[in-house]
Amino acid sequence: MIAMIRPLLLALALAWAGNALAIDTERAFEDPVLQQRYESINRELRCLVCQNQTIADSNATLAADLRREVREMIAAGKTDDEIREFMIERYGDFVLYRPRMTAQNFLLWAAPVLLLLIAAAVLYRVIRRRGQETDIEAEGPEAGQS
Repeated sequence: MIAMIRPLLLALALAWAGNALAIDTERAFEDPVLQQRYESINRELRCLVCQNQTIADSNATLAADLRREVREMIAAGKTDDEIREFMIERYGDFVLYRPRMTAQNFLLWAAPVLLLLIAAAVLYRVIRRRGQETDIEAEGPEAGQS
């Protein structure tokens, strides 16, 4: 039993160690409102190296640089929108963890709905056609014979 617990504990420790490395080592803002803004913005920006993590969760060097940049911009008095716009101008819409809907990516946002409507129309036509085929077979020359 103990032989099974040790590898499990080791695996859990290694899994948590990765998160410990991603912790922001910078000193927290003295104002809790600024610290909350800093953390919120860090959760909205994507790490461009990891691509499926926010800069708050990533321990990549670029993520640390982006966190530092966000910290400096908040300290300089920039608004959240100004910080986001700066990051978008510099890195493109991909830097946003939840991209905004624009004319360029509208099809990406609309595709699930469009595919669902197309699938419903095809399903309706298939069911309707099969229903008509069944009616024709029932009225055929063999319909009255037993």
